[in-house]
Amino acid sequence: QVQLVESGGGLVQAGGSLRLSCTASGDIFGINVMGWYRQAPGKQRDLVATIISGTAKKNYADSVKDRFTISRDNAKNTVYLQMNNLKPEDTAVYYCFARKSFTSNYWGQGTQVTVSS
Repeated sequence: QVQLVESGGGLVQAGGSLRLSCTASGDIFGINVMGWYRQAPGKQRDLVATIISGTAKKNYADSVKDRFTISRDNAKNTVYLQMNNLKPEDTAVYYCFARKSFTSNYWGQGTQVTVSS
């Protein structure tokens, strides 16, 4: 099993920044993708950003491109989401995920991000 622990959420004014962290532990061998989803109240969970292990390949939802940056520290088994120029519509619970080949996603517990206007 893989355990994912997130931190870094909070309340910020529009235009501000936050950095989310997600640390993986347990059976982490074979993880090839990590990233973030988010879910606003009453809405589906949407993909925000992904990073592929062993490559520099990153993908972003159109709504966060040029504002959010995903990165990974392999030595710490940690993935980060730097969020700049936050908007009220970014308000959601942010979930870290990790995936191995031929398996379902592992999920973190979620961290709340609230952006006030």
